[in-house]
Amino acid sequence: MNNFRIKKSEILFKGKVFDIKLDEIEYDSSGNNGRREVVLHPGGAVVLPVTDAGKIIFVRQFRYPFQEWVLELPAGKLDSGEDPQTCATRELTEETGYTAGKITKLGYIYTTPGFCNEILHIYLAENLTPGNHAREEGEEGMQIIELTIDEVKNKINNGELVDAKSISGVMMYLNKS
Repeated sequence: MNNFRIKKSEILFKGKVFDIKLDEIEYDSSGNNGRREVVLHPGGAVVLPVTDAGKIIFVRQFRYPFQEWVLELPAGKLDSGEDPQTCATRELTEETGYTAGKITKLGYIYTTPGFCNEILHIYLAENLTPGNHAREEGEEGMQIIELTIDEVKNKINNGELVDAKSISGVMMYLNKS
């Protein structure tokens, strides 16, 4: 239940990945006014691929906003009207070349609920078959890295794995096991 009403809403920016809107609101209890900037994102899917040997497959890719290479689970933005599991399956193949014999939803997360409506759906991929990747623009130089769960924990603890969606996915996987 909301404790406010939206008086006015306008799109300030329309982009390739997200839009930004500005809402002018009035609080029910006090009548005070406020403004809320919201990033509108279609959401995405994250996939935690586990090999038959029990290793988790990560990718290391260059992330422009940070100007550095980031270790993370394969993931991508939902296409318009796309089912999250379809997105997870697509991203697994695009980024790693693997296909999964079994995909199971682990859960979902709100990435930054203070200002963005993005929801990431997290999937476990098992019974993997290697193949050829089909990387997109911006994914040049991406590396595939297989890590044991102990190596993953060490990378989280020493600051080498700092990507929130990946850490969330690992936690969901560990809690499932």
